[in-house]
Amino acid sequence: MFKRSLAGVMTVALLSVPLMAQAWEKDRTYKFTVLHTNDHHGRFWPNEHDEYGLAAQKTMMDQIRYEVQAHGGATLILSGGDINTGVPESDLQDAEPDFRAMNMIGYDAMAIGNHEFDNPLPVLRQQQKWAKFPLLSANIYQKSTGKRLFQPYALFNRVGLKIAVIGLTTDDTARIGNPEYFTDIQFHKPATEAKAVVEELRANEKPDVIIAATHMGHYDNGQHGSNAPGDVEMARELPAGYLDMIVGGHSQDPVCMAKENLKQADYVPGSPCTPDRQNGTWIVQAHEWGKYIGRADFTFRNGKLTLVNYQLVPINLKHKVKNADGSTSWVNYTAEIPKHPGVQKLLTPFQQKGQAQLGVKIGSVNGHLEGDRNKVRFVQTNMSRLILAGLKERAGADFALMSGGGVRDSIEAGTITYKDVLKVQPFGNTLAWVDMKGSEVEKYLAVVANKQVDSGAYAQFSGISLVADGSGVSDIKIDGKPLSADKTYRIAMLSFNATGGDGYPQVDNLPSYVNSGFVDAEVLKQYIQSHSPLDAASYQPDGEIVYLKKALNAAAGDSAEAVKP
Repeated sequence: MFKRSLAGVMTVALLSVPLMAQAWEKDRTYKFTVLHTNDHHGRFWPNEHDEYGLAAQKTMMDQIRYEVQAHGGATLILSGGDINTGVPESDLQDAEPDFRAMNMIGYDAMAIGNHEFDNPLPVLRQQQKWAKFPLLSANIYQKSTGKRLFQPYALFNRVGLKIAVIGLTTDDTARIGNPEYFTDIQFHKPATEAKAVVEELRANEKPDVIIAATHMGHYDNGQHGSNAPGDVEMARELPAGYLDMIVGGHSQDPVCMAKENLKQADYVPGSPCTPDRQNGTWIVQAHEWGKYIGRADFTFRNGKLTLVNYQLVPINLKHKVKNADGSTSWVNYTAEIPKHPGVQKLLTPFQQKGQAQLGVKIGSVNGHLEGDRNKVRFVQTNMSRLILAGLKERAGADFALMSGGGVRDSIEAGTITYKDVLKVQPFGNTLAWVDMKGSEVEKYLAVVANKQVDSGAYAQFSGISLVADGSGVSDIKIDGKPLSADKTYRIAMLSFNATGGDGYPQVDNLPSYVNSGFVDAEVLKQYIQSHSPLDAASYQPDGEIVYLKKALNAAAGDSAEAVKP
Protein backbone atom coordinates (compact mmCIF):
# COMPACT_ATOMS: atom_id res chain seq x y z
CA MET A 1 0.00 0.00 0.00
CA PHE A 2 2.64 2.51 1.03
CA LYS A 3 4.94 1.67 -1.89
CA ARG A 4 2.55 3.26 -4.37
CA SER A 5 2.79 6.95 -5.12
CA LEU A 6 1.10 9.75 -7.02
CA ALA A 7 3.81 10.45 -9.59
CA GLY A 8 6.32 10.84 -6.81
CA VAL A 9 6.16 11.39 -3.09
CA MET A 10 3.97 14.37 -2.15
CA THR A 11 4.99 15.98 1.09
CA VAL A 12 3.41 18.69 3.17
CA ALA A 13 5.30 20.28 6.03
CA LEU A 14 3.18 20.09 9.13
CA LEU A 15 3.13 23.55 10.61
CA SER A 16 0.18 23.14 12.94
CA VAL A 17 2.03 23.66 16.22
CA PRO A 18 5.57 24.37 17.41
CA LEU A 19 7.78 21.28 17.36
CA MET A 20 8.40 21.46 21.11
CA ALA A 21 4.70 20.78 21.67
CA GLN A 22 4.56 17.63 19.57
CA ALA A 23 3.91 14.26 21.19
CA TRP A 24 5.26 12.25 18.28
CA GLU A 25 8.53 10.36 18.55
CA LYS A 26 11.53 11.55 16.55
CA ASP A 27 12.52 9.36 13.58
CA ARG A 28 9.41 7.19 13.94
CA THR A 29 7.24 6.74 10.84
CA TYR A 30 3.50 6.80 11.60
CA LYS A 31 0.99 5.43 9.09
CA PHE A 32 -2.70 6.26 8.89
CA THR A 33 -5.39 6.25 6.21
CA VAL A 34 -8.34 8.61 5.81
CA LEU A 35 -11.38 6.98 4.19
CA HIS A 36 -14.16 9.30 3.09
CA THR A 37 -17.55 9.61 1.38
CA ASN A 38 -19.95 12.51 0.87
CA ASP A 39 -23.41 13.44 -0.41
CA HIS A 40 -24.91 10.08 0.49
CA HIS A 41 -28.48 11.33 -0.08
CA GLY A 42 -30.29 8.30 1.29
CA ARG A 43 -28.62 5.65 -0.87
CA PHE A 44 -28.46 3.00 1.83
CA TRP A 45 -29.68 0.36 -0.65
CA PRO A 46 -28.14 -0.52 -4.05
CA ASN A 47 -29.77 0.87 -7.19
CA GLU A 48 -31.46 -1.21 -9.89
CA HIS A 49 -28.05 -2.18 -11.32
CA ASP A 50 -26.81 -3.28 -7.88
CA GLU A 51 -24.38 -0.37 -7.65
CA TYR A 52 -23.15 1.13 -4.35
CA GLY A 53 -25.20 0.62 -1.12
CA LEU A 54 -23.97 0.55 2.48
CA ALA A 55 -23.72 -3.25 2.77
CA ALA A 56 -21.08 -3.40 0.02
CA GLN A 57 -19.45 -0.26 1.38
CA LYS A 58 -19.05 -1.97 4.77
CA THR A 59 -17.27 -4.91 3.13
CA MET A 60 -14.78 -2.65 1.37
CA MET A 61 -14.25 -0.42 4.43
CA ASP A 62 -13.38 -3.53 6.46
CA GLN A 63 -11.07 -4.84 3.75
CA ILE A 64 -9.12 -1.58 3.64
CA ARG A 65 -9.07 -1.31 7.44
CA TYR A 66 -7.55 -4.78 7.80
CA GLU A 67 -4.98 -4.08 5.10
CA VAL A 68 -3.92 -0.82 6.75
CA GLN A 69 -3.68 -2.48 10.15
CA ALA A 70 -1.53 -5.26 8.70
CA HIS A 71 0.97 -2.60 7.64
CA GLY A 72 1.04 -1.00 11.10
CA GLY A 73 -1.42 1.79 10.35
CA ALA A 74 -4.91 2.86 11.40
CA THR A 75 -7.94 4.32 9.65
CA LEU A 76 -10.17 7.34 10.13
CA ILE A 77 -13.57 7.29 8.37
CA LEU A 78 -15.16 10.67 7.56
CA SER A 79 -18.24 11.90 5.72
CA GLY A 80 -18.61 15.23 3.94
CA GLY A 81 -22.31 15.38 4.85
CA ASP A 82 -25.72 15.41 3.15
CA ILE A 83 -26.94 12.07 4.44
CA ASN A 84 -30.52 13.25 3.88
CA THR A 85 -32.80 13.64 0.88
CA GLY A 86 -32.84 11.74 -2.36
CA VAL A 87 -34.34 8.27 -1.95
CA PRO A 88 -37.91 7.84 -0.73
CA GLU A 89 -37.26 4.76 1.41
CA SER A 90 -34.75 6.83 3.39
CA ASP A 91 -36.68 10.11 3.33
CA LEU A 92 -39.86 8.61 4.76
CA GLN A 93 -37.84 7.14 7.64
CA ASP A 94 -35.78 10.30 8.34
CA ALA A 95 -32.57 8.52 7.21
CA GLU A 96 -32.66 6.17 10.21
CA PRO A 97 -31.43 3.20 8.13
CA ASP A 98 -28.55 5.28 6.80
CA PHE A 99 -27.29 6.45 10.18
CA ARG A 100 -27.65 3.01 11.75
CA ALA A 101 -25.68 1.40 8.92
CA MET A 102 -23.02 4.11 9.14
CA ASN A 103 -22.58 3.10 12.79
CA MET A 104 -21.90 -0.49 11.70
CA ILE A 105 -19.46 0.66 9.03
CA GLY A 106 -17.53 2.58 11.67
CA TYR A 107 -17.75 6.24 10.65
CA ASP A 108 -15.78 8.45 13.02
CA ALA A 109 -17.30 11.85 12.19
CA MET A 110 -19.25 13.77 9.56
CA ALA A 111 -19.70 17.34 8.48
CA ILE A 112 -23.25 18.64 8.68
CA GLY A 113 -24.49 19.31 5.14
CA ASN A 114 -27.12 21.75 3.95
CA HIS A 115 -29.58 18.90 3.34
CA GLU A 116 -29.41 17.98 7.01
CA PHE A 117 -31.76 20.98 7.32
CA ASP A 118 -34.38 19.72 4.87
CA ASN A 119 -36.37 18.73 7.95
CA PRO A 120 -37.05 20.75 11.11
CA LEU A 121 -34.22 20.84 13.67
CA PRO A 122 -35.80 18.20 15.97
CA VAL A 123 -35.36 15.61 13.18
CA LEU A 124 -31.65 16.43 12.97
CA ARG A 125 -31.40 16.14 16.74
CA GLN A 126 -32.94 12.65 16.49
CA GLN A 127 -30.40 11.74 13.83
CA GLN A 128 -27.64 12.85 16.18
CA LYS A 129 -28.99 10.35 18.70
CA TRP A 130 -29.02 7.54 16.14
CA ALA A 131 -25.46 8.30 15.10
CA LYS A 132 -22.69 6.86 17.29
CA PHE A 133 -20.28 9.42 15.81
CA PRO A 134 -20.27 13.23 16.06
CA LEU A 135 -22.03 15.49 13.55
CA LEU A 136 -19.71 18.47 13.27
CA SER A 137 -20.06 22.11 12.25
CA ALA A 138 -18.12 25.03 13.67
CA ASN A 139 -19.92 27.77 11.76
CA ILE A 140 -23.60 27.18 12.60
CA TYR A 141 -24.91 29.44 15.37
CA GLN A 142 -28.16 30.07 17.17
CA LYS A 143 -29.17 33.68 16.60
CA SER A 144 -30.90 34.13 19.94
CA THR A 145 -27.98 32.96 22.07
CA GLY A 146 -24.98 33.60 19.83
CA LYS A 147 -23.71 30.09 20.60
CA ARG A 148 -22.79 27.24 18.30
CA LEU A 149 -25.56 24.73 17.67
CA PHE A 150 -23.23 21.80 17.04
CA GLN A 151 -19.92 20.35 18.13
CA PRO A 152 -17.21 22.25 16.20
CA TYR A 153 -14.49 19.57 16.15
CA ALA A 154 -13.52 16.10 17.36
CA LEU A 155 -10.17 14.63 18.39
CA PHE A 156 -8.88 11.18 17.49
CA ASN A 157 -5.81 9.17 18.45
CA ARG A 158 -4.46 7.09 15.59
CA VAL A 159 -1.25 5.08 16.14
CA GLY A 160 -0.11 7.66 18.67
CA LEU A 161 -0.92 10.72 16.56
CA LYS A 162 -3.50 13.26 17.69
CA ILE A 163 -5.76 14.13 14.75
CA ALA A 164 -8.28 16.98 14.93
CA VAL A 165 -11.30 17.04 12.60
CA ILE A 166 -13.17 20.33 12.21
CA GLY A 167 -16.67 20.42 10.70
CA LEU A 168 -17.77 23.24 8.38
CA THR A 169 -21.02 23.83 6.48
CA THR A 170 -21.63 26.03 3.43
CA ASP A 171 -22.92 29.46 4.44
CA ASP A 172 -25.27 29.15 1.45
CA THR A 173 -27.43 26.79 3.52
CA ALA A 174 -30.00 29.35 4.69
CA ARG A 175 -30.33 30.76 1.16
CA ILE A 176 -30.76 27.44 -0.62
CA GLY A 177 -32.71 25.72 2.17
CA ASN A 178 -36.24 26.16 3.48
CA PRO A 179 -36.30 29.62 5.13
CA GLU A 180 -38.95 28.43 7.60
CA TYR A 181 -36.31 26.30 9.33
CA PHE A 182 -33.75 29.07 9.82
CA THR A 183 -35.59 31.65 11.88
CA ASP A 184 -33.14 31.20 14.78
CA ILE A 185 -30.14 29.79 12.90
CA GLN A 186 -27.31 31.61 11.15
CA PHE A 187 -24.25 30.48 9.26
CA HIS A 188 -20.95 32.26 9.80
CA LYS A 189 -18.21 32.42 7.19
CA PRO A 190 -16.47 29.00 7.22
CA ALA A 191 -12.93 30.32 6.68
CA THR A 192 -13.25 32.72 9.61
CA GLU A 193 -14.50 29.98 11.91
CA ALA A 194 -11.87 27.52 10.67
CA LYS A 195 -9.07 29.98 11.48
CA ALA A 196 -10.43 30.57 14.98
CA VAL A 197 -10.86 26.86 15.71
CA VAL A 198 -7.39 25.97 14.41
CA GLU A 199 -5.85 28.61 16.66
CA GLU A 200 -7.89 27.33 19.60
CA LEU A 201 -6.74 23.78 18.89
CA ARG A 202 -3.10 24.84 18.62
CA ALA A 203 -3.29 26.61 21.94
CA ASN A 204 -5.20 23.96 23.88
CA GLU A 205 -5.01 20.56 22.21
CA LYS A 206 -1.82 20.70 20.10
CA PRO A 207 -2.91 18.19 17.43
CA ASP A 208 -0.37 16.66 15.08
CA VAL A 209 -2.71 16.71 12.08
CA ILE A 210 -5.70 18.98 11.37
CA ILE A 211 -8.39 17.93 8.89
CA ALA A 212 -11.49 19.87 7.89
CA ALA A 213 -14.57 17.77 7.07
CA THR A 214 -16.58 20.22 5.00
CA HIS A 215 -19.77 20.54 3.03
CA MET A 216 -18.88 23.57 0.92
CA GLY A 217 -18.10 22.40 -2.61
CA HIS A 218 -15.01 22.17 -4.81
CA TYR A 219 -14.85 24.74 -7.60
CA ASP A 220 -11.95 24.75 -10.04
CA ASN A 221 -9.54 27.58 -9.31
CA GLY A 222 -12.05 28.96 -6.79
CA GLN A 223 -14.49 30.01 -9.53
CA HIS A 224 -17.66 29.42 -7.51
CA GLY A 225 -20.09 31.48 -9.60
CA SER A 226 -23.34 32.10 -7.75
CA ASN A 227 -22.47 29.48 -5.14
CA ALA A 228 -20.89 30.39 -1.81
CA PRO A 229 -17.08 30.07 -1.68
CA GLY A 230 -15.92 26.49 -1.27
CA ASP A 231 -12.91 24.42 -0.25
CA VAL A 232 -10.43 25.92 -2.72
CA GLU A 233 -11.23 29.47 -1.67
CA MET A 234 -10.97 28.60 2.04
CA ALA A 235 -7.63 26.80 1.62
CA ARG A 236 -6.23 29.85 -0.14
CA GLU A 237 -7.60 32.29 2.42
CA LEU A 238 -6.20 30.50 5.47
CA PRO A 239 -2.52 30.83 6.34
CA ALA A 240 -0.44 28.01 4.87
CA GLY A 241 -0.24 25.03 7.22
CA TYR A 242 -3.50 25.69 9.06
CA LEU A 243 -5.21 22.71 7.41
CA ASP A 244 -3.46 19.55 6.28
CA MET A 245 -6.45 18.13 4.46
CA ILE A 246 -10.02 19.03 3.47
CA VAL A 247 -12.50 16.16 3.10
CA GLY A 248 -15.28 17.81 1.14
CA GLY A 249 -18.75 17.47 -0.29
CA HIS A 250 -21.65 19.53 -1.69
CA SER A 251 -20.61 19.96 -5.34
CA GLN A 252 -20.83 16.18 -5.81
CA ASP A 253 -17.70 15.76 -7.89
CA PRO A 254 -14.90 13.23 -8.02
CA VAL A 255 -12.07 15.66 -7.28
CA CYS A 256 -9.47 14.14 -9.60
CA MET A 257 -7.31 16.82 -11.16
CA ALA A 258 -6.39 16.77 -14.86
CA LYS A 259 -3.91 19.59 -14.28
CA GLU A 260 -3.46 22.45 -11.86
CA ASN A 261 -6.83 24.01 -10.97
CA LEU A 262 -8.76 21.84 -13.43
CA LYS A 263 -10.65 18.63 -12.62
CA GLN A 264 -10.98 15.72 -15.03
CA ALA A 265 -14.18 16.19 -16.99
CA ASP A 266 -15.26 12.54 -17.16
CA TYR A 267 -13.57 10.49 -14.48
CA VAL A 268 -13.60 6.74 -15.24
CA PRO A 269 -14.17 4.50 -12.19
CA GLY A 270 -11.04 2.62 -11.19
CA SER A 271 -8.61 4.95 -12.97
CA PRO A 272 -5.92 6.97 -11.12
CA CYS A 273 -7.04 10.04 -9.20
CA THR A 274 -4.86 12.95 -8.13
CA PRO A 275 -6.54 15.16 -5.49
CA ASP A 276 -6.36 18.93 -5.53
CA ARG A 277 -3.74 20.79 -3.54
CA GLN A 278 -4.11 24.41 -2.56
CA ASN A 279 -1.76 26.40 -0.33
CA GLY A 280 -0.29 23.22 1.14
CA THR A 281 -3.71 21.62 1.79
CA TRP A 282 -4.92 18.42 0.12
CA ILE A 283 -8.57 18.65 -1.01
CA VAL A 284 -10.57 15.49 -1.72
CA GLN A 285 -14.16 14.62 -2.59
CA ALA A 286 -15.65 11.24 -3.52
CA HIS A 287 -18.41 12.19 -5.97
CA GLU A 288 -21.79 11.19 -4.45
CA TRP A 289 -24.19 8.49 -3.18
CA GLY A 290 -21.45 6.19 -1.88
CA LYS A 291 -20.34 5.44 -5.43
CA TYR A 292 -16.76 5.57 -4.18
CA ILE A 293 -14.74 5.38 -1.01
CA GLY A 294 -11.97 7.95 -1.12
CA ARG A 295 -8.72 6.51 0.27
CA ALA A 296 -5.80 8.70 1.33
CA ASP A 297 -2.78 6.83 2.74
CA PHE A 298 -0.47 9.06 4.77
CA THR A 299 2.83 8.73 6.55
CA PHE A 300 3.96 11.15 9.25
CA ARG A 301 7.61 11.47 10.23
CA ASN A 302 9.42 14.17 12.19
CA GLY A 303 6.60 16.68 11.77
CA LYS A 304 6.05 16.09 8.05
CA LEU A 305 2.88 14.63 6.60
CA THR A 306 3.27 12.74 3.30
CA LEU A 307 0.45 11.61 1.04
CA VAL A 308 1.78 8.29 -0.23
CA ASN A 309 -1.25 7.10 -2.16
CA TYR A 310 -4.69 8.39 -3.09
CA GLN A 311 -7.47 6.63 -4.94
CA LEU A 312 -11.21 6.48 -5.40
CA VAL A 313 -12.41 2.93 -4.78
CA PRO A 314 -15.58 2.16 -6.83
CA ILE A 315 -18.38 0.39 -4.98
CA ASN A 316 -19.77 -1.99 -7.61
CA LEU A 317 -20.03 0.71 -10.28
CA LYS A 318 -20.95 -0.65 -13.69
CA HIS A 319 -21.05 0.36 -17.34
CA LYS A 320 -23.32 -0.85 -20.12
CA VAL A 321 -21.80 -3.05 -22.83
CA LYS A 322 -23.30 -4.42 -26.05
CA ASN A 323 -23.24 -8.16 -26.46
CA ALA A 324 -22.61 -10.07 -29.70
CA ASP A 325 -26.31 -10.83 -30.06
CA GLY A 326 -27.22 -7.14 -29.84
CA SER A 327 -28.40 -7.27 -26.26
CA THR A 328 -26.83 -5.16 -23.50
CA SER A 329 -25.39 -6.03 -20.10
CA TRP A 330 -24.15 -4.06 -17.12
CA VAL A 331 -20.55 -4.96 -16.29
CA ASN A 332 -18.50 -3.99 -13.23
CA TYR A 333 -15.56 -1.64 -13.71
CA THR A 334 -13.70 -3.47 -10.93
CA ALA A 335 -14.11 -6.72 -9.01
CA GLU A 336 -17.52 -7.35 -7.47
CA ILE A 337 -17.73 -6.43 -3.78
CA PRO A 338 -20.00 -8.76 -1.74
CA LYS A 339 -22.55 -7.27 0.61
CA HIS A 340 -21.82 -7.47 4.32
CA PRO A 341 -24.40 -9.87 5.83
CA GLY A 342 -24.85 -7.92 9.05
CA VAL A 343 -25.52 -4.61 7.32
CA GLN A 344 -27.77 -6.34 4.80
CA LYS A 345 -29.78 -7.86 7.65
CA LEU A 346 -30.11 -4.45 9.33
CA LEU A 347 -31.25 -2.65 6.20
CA THR A 348 -33.62 -5.22 4.67
CA PRO A 349 -36.63 -4.43 6.93
CA PHE A 350 -36.20 -0.70 6.24
CA GLN A 351 -36.10 -1.34 2.49
CA GLN A 352 -39.14 -3.62 2.61
CA LYS A 353 -41.11 -1.09 4.62
CA GLY A 354 -40.31 1.61 2.10
CA GLN A 355 -41.03 -0.56 -0.91
CA ALA A 356 -44.44 -1.51 0.41
CA GLN A 357 -45.39 2.14 0.60
CA LEU A 358 -43.83 3.31 -2.62
CA GLY A 359 -44.07 0.58 -5.23
CA VAL A 360 -47.70 1.17 -6.20
CA LYS A 361 -48.32 2.30 -9.79
CA ILE A 362 -49.84 5.78 -10.09
CA GLY A 363 -49.60 6.31 -13.88
CA SER A 364 -47.46 6.01 -16.99
CA VAL A 365 -45.58 8.10 -19.55
CA ASN A 366 -44.64 7.37 -23.17
CA GLY A 367 -41.18 9.00 -23.10
CA HIS A 368 -38.28 10.25 -20.98
CA LEU A 369 -38.98 13.12 -18.57
CA GLU A 370 -35.71 15.02 -18.13
CA GLY A 371 -34.79 15.91 -14.56
CA ASP A 372 -31.02 15.45 -14.54
CA ARG A 373 -29.02 17.91 -12.42
CA ASN A 374 -26.92 18.88 -15.45
CA LYS A 375 -30.06 19.85 -17.37
CA VAL A 376 -32.49 21.43 -14.92
CA ARG A 377 -29.85 23.91 -13.75
CA PHE A 378 -29.06 24.99 -17.32
CA VAL A 379 -32.13 24.65 -19.57
CA GLN A 380 -35.89 24.32 -19.44
CA THR A 381 -36.99 20.65 -19.29
CA ASN A 382 -40.15 18.61 -19.72
CA MET A 383 -39.87 17.14 -16.21
CA SER A 384 -39.95 20.64 -14.77
CA ARG A 385 -42.91 21.52 -16.99
CA LEU A 386 -44.81 18.49 -15.73
CA ILE A 387 -44.23 19.47 -12.10
CA LEU A 388 -45.27 23.05 -12.80
CA ALA A 389 -48.36 21.93 -14.71
CA GLY A 390 -49.50 20.17 -11.54
CA LEU A 391 -48.87 23.25 -9.38
CA LYS A 392 -50.57 25.54 -11.91
CA GLU A 393 -53.65 23.34 -12.20
CA ARG A 394 -54.10 22.81 -8.46
CA ALA A 395 -53.68 26.54 -7.72
CA GLY A 396 -55.82 27.73 -10.65
CA ALA A 397 -52.83 29.91 -11.53
CA ASP A 398 -51.97 31.80 -14.69
CA PHE A 399 -48.39 30.53 -14.68
CA ALA A 400 -45.99 28.66 -12.43
CA LEU A 401 -42.30 28.71 -11.62
CA MET A 402 -39.73 27.02 -9.39
CA SER A 403 -35.98 26.63 -8.82
CA GLY A 404 -34.41 24.13 -11.17
CA GLY A 405 -32.49 22.74 -8.21
CA GLY A 406 -35.79 21.52 -6.78
CA VAL A 407 -36.02 18.89 -9.55
CA ARG A 408 -33.94 15.97 -8.33
CA ASP A 409 -34.41 13.14 -10.82
CA SER A 410 -35.76 12.03 -14.19
CA ILE A 411 -38.62 9.62 -14.93
CA GLU A 412 -38.18 7.01 -17.66
CA ALA A 413 -40.81 5.87 -20.14
CA GLY A 414 -43.26 3.33 -18.77
CA THR A 415 -44.89 2.82 -15.40
CA ILE A 416 -44.67 5.64 -12.84
CA THR A 417 -44.75 4.79 -9.13
CA TYR A 418 -44.98 7.02 -6.09
CA LYS A 419 -41.32 6.23 -5.49
CA ASP A 420 -40.48 7.83 -8.84
CA VAL A 421 -42.36 10.96 -7.83
CA LEU A 422 -40.64 11.22 -4.47
CA LYS A 423 -37.23 10.87 -6.10
CA VAL A 424 -38.10 13.83 -8.30
CA GLN A 425 -39.44 15.95 -5.41
CA PRO A 426 -37.99 14.72 -2.10
CA PHE A 427 -38.04 17.96 -0.08
CA GLY A 428 -41.63 18.07 1.14
CA ASN A 429 -42.27 21.70 0.14
CA THR A 430 -45.85 22.86 -0.21
CA LEU A 431 -47.81 24.46 -3.02
CA ALA A 432 -48.23 28.21 -2.62
CA TRP A 433 -49.56 31.02 -4.76
CA VAL A 434 -49.73 34.78 -4.80
CA ASP A 435 -51.71 37.33 -6.81
CA MET A 436 -49.83 40.28 -8.36
CA LYS A 437 -50.52 43.13 -10.74
CA GLY A 438 -48.75 42.82 -14.07
CA SER A 439 -46.39 45.66 -13.16
CA GLU A 440 -45.37 43.74 -10.01
CA VAL A 441 -45.02 40.52 -11.98
CA GLU A 442 -42.50 42.19 -14.29
CA LYS A 443 -40.35 43.34 -11.35
CA TYR A 444 -40.54 39.89 -9.78
CA LEU A 445 -39.54 38.15 -13.02
CA ALA A 446 -36.64 40.56 -13.53
CA VAL A 447 -35.04 38.92 -10.50
CA VAL A 448 -36.16 35.33 -10.95
CA ALA A 449 -35.62 34.93 -14.70
CA ASN A 450 -32.07 36.23 -14.45
CA LYS A 451 -30.81 33.69 -11.93
CA GLN A 452 -27.57 32.20 -13.20
CA VAL A 453 -27.30 28.86 -14.91
CA ASP A 454 -25.30 26.14 -13.16
CA SER A 455 -27.01 26.92 -9.88
CA GLY A 456 -30.03 25.52 -8.10
CA ALA A 457 -31.66 28.95 -8.39
CA TYR A 458 -31.96 28.74 -12.19
CA ALA A 459 -35.70 29.17 -12.82
CA GLN A 460 -38.03 26.76 -14.58
CA PHE A 461 -41.31 28.15 -15.98
CA SER A 462 -44.69 27.00 -17.27
CA GLY A 463 -47.46 29.05 -18.88
CA ILE A 464 -45.26 32.03 -19.67
CA SER A 465 -42.84 33.28 -22.31
CA LEU A 466 -40.30 36.06 -21.89
CA VAL A 467 -36.91 37.45 -22.85
CA ALA A 468 -34.30 37.90 -20.11
CA ASP A 469 -31.23 40.08 -20.65
CA GLY A 470 -29.26 39.56 -17.43
CA SER A 471 -30.92 42.36 -15.47
CA GLY A 472 -34.45 42.76 -16.78
CA VAL A 473 -37.19 41.02 -18.76
CA SER A 474 -39.23 41.94 -21.82
CA ASP A 475 -41.81 40.56 -24.25
CA ILE A 476 -43.63 38.83 -21.39
CA LYS A 477 -46.65 36.81 -22.42
CA ILE A 478 -49.00 34.86 -20.16
CA ASP A 479 -50.90 32.08 -21.91
CA GLY A 480 -49.81 33.65 -25.20
CA LYS A 481 -51.12 37.12 -24.39
CA PRO A 482 -48.93 40.17 -23.62
CA LEU A 483 -48.57 41.03 -19.95
CA SER A 484 -50.96 43.78 -18.88
CA ALA A 485 -49.61 46.15 -16.21
CA ASP A 486 -53.01 46.58 -14.56
CA LYS A 487 -54.27 43.00 -14.75
CA THR A 488 -53.96 40.69 -11.73
CA TYR A 489 -52.17 37.38 -12.26
CA ARG A 490 -51.87 34.35 -10.03
CA ILE A 491 -48.39 32.79 -9.75
CA ALA A 492 -48.07 29.21 -8.48
CA MET A 493 -44.79 28.29 -6.79
CA LEU A 494 -43.35 26.24 -3.96
CA SER A 495 -43.29 27.53 -0.39
CA PHE A 496 -39.50 27.28 -0.59
CA ASN A 497 -39.28 30.03 -3.21
CA ALA A 498 -42.18 32.02 -1.74
CA THR A 499 -40.29 32.46 1.53
CA GLY A 500 -37.12 33.62 -0.21
CA GLY A 501 -35.39 30.30 -0.93
CA ASP A 502 -32.61 30.44 -3.56
CA GLY A 503 -32.68 34.23 -3.31
CA TYR A 504 -36.11 34.58 -4.91
CA PRO A 505 -38.08 37.68 -3.83
CA GLN A 506 -40.04 36.93 -0.68
CA VAL A 507 -43.79 36.98 -1.28
CA ASP A 508 -45.19 35.17 1.76
CA ASN A 509 -45.68 38.56 3.45
CA LEU A 510 -48.05 39.82 0.76
CA PRO A 511 -51.81 39.98 1.56
CA SER A 512 -52.70 37.73 -1.38
CA TYR A 513 -50.24 34.97 -0.43
CA VAL A 514 -51.66 31.49 0.20
CA ASN A 515 -49.77 28.45 1.44
CA SER A 516 -52.07 25.60 0.50
CA GLY A 517 -50.40 23.01 2.71
CA PHE A 518 -50.46 20.54 -0.21
CA VAL A 519 -47.10 18.74 -0.34
CA ASP A 520 -45.37 19.11 -3.73
CA ALA A 521 -44.90 15.39 -4.37
CA GLU A 522 -48.52 14.72 -3.53
CA VAL A 523 -49.64 17.40 -6.00
CA LEU A 524 -47.51 15.82 -8.71
CA LYS A 525 -48.76 12.36 -7.82
CA GLN A 526 -52.39 13.39 -8.18
CA TYR A 527 -51.72 15.23 -11.43
CA ILE A 528 -50.07 12.13 -12.91
CA GLN A 529 -52.94 9.94 -11.73
CA SER A 530 -55.57 12.19 -13.34
CA HIS A 531 -53.71 12.79 -16.63
CA SER A 532 -52.19 9.38 -17.37
CA PRO A 533 -51.10 8.09 -19.73
CA LEU A 534 -48.84 11.14 -20.04
CA ASP A 535 -47.43 12.32 -23.36
CA ALA A 536 -43.84 13.42 -22.65
CA ALA A 537 -43.70 15.51 -25.83
CA SER A 538 -46.62 17.69 -24.73
CA TYR A 539 -44.48 19.03 -21.87
CA GLN A 540 -41.41 19.71 -23.99
CA PRO A 541 -40.26 23.35 -23.88
CA ASP A 542 -40.31 25.15 -27.22
CA GLY A 543 -38.13 28.23 -26.80
CA GLU A 544 -40.58 30.18 -24.66
CA ILE A 545 -37.79 31.38 -22.35
CA VAL A 546 -35.15 33.35 -24.26
CA TYR A 547 -31.88 34.64 -22.81
CA LEU A 548 -29.90 37.45 -24.40
CA LYS A 549 -26.19 36.78 -24.12
CA LYS A 550 -24.16 39.97 -24.39
CA ALA A 551 -21.36 39.81 -26.96
CA LEU A 552 -18.00 39.05 -25.33
CA ASN A 553 -16.22 41.64 -27.47
CA ALA A 554 -16.96 45.07 -26.05
CA ALA A 555 -16.25 46.54 -29.47
CA ALA A 556 -19.38 44.84 -30.70
CA GLY A 557 -21.40 47.42 -28.80
CA ASP A 558 -24.81 46.39 -27.51
CA SER A 559 -25.38 43.57 -29.96
CA ALA A 560 -26.83 40.46 -28.39
CA GLU A 561 -27.26 36.82 -29.17
CA ALA A 562 -30.55 35.08 -28.50
CA VAL A 563 -30.19 31.80 -26.66
CA LYS A 564 -33.19 29.50 -26.33
CA PRO A 565 -32.55 26.75 -23.75
